Amino acid sequence: MIRHETDNGSVNVSTNVYVDIAGTAASNCFGVKGMAARSVTDGVYHLLRKESMGKGVRVECHEDGSISIDLHIVVDNGVNLNAVANSIISEVRYVVTQTTGTPVKAVNVFIDSMKIG
Repeated sequence: MIRHETDNGSVNVSTNVYVDIAGTAASNCFGVKGMAARSVTDGVYHLLRKESMGKGVRVECHEDGSISIDLHIVVDNGVNLNAVANSIISEVRYVVTQTTGTPVKAVNVFIDSMKIG
């Protein structure tokens, strides 16, 4: 949880808020099929539904008031992976900073699978 102090008081932002914002921003980028989660039983990555996309996002809060975000994604077949990853990093950093005012130290994108068809 990150605390923002203002002249009128303080605002506490839960980690779940960052997870939802980052997951939505990443999912809306071109070439992204959705968020991914690894199955414990078979070790295979599965595409997550919209309501459970938070399982593909991990947020770490730092002492200096910034955050780091890890995103596990599934991409479309035939997209430029470097371009998609750079787009996600830029979009997530911008959206999280603009909506919460929290500086984003790092956005790490893990492309876990590619959806064919």
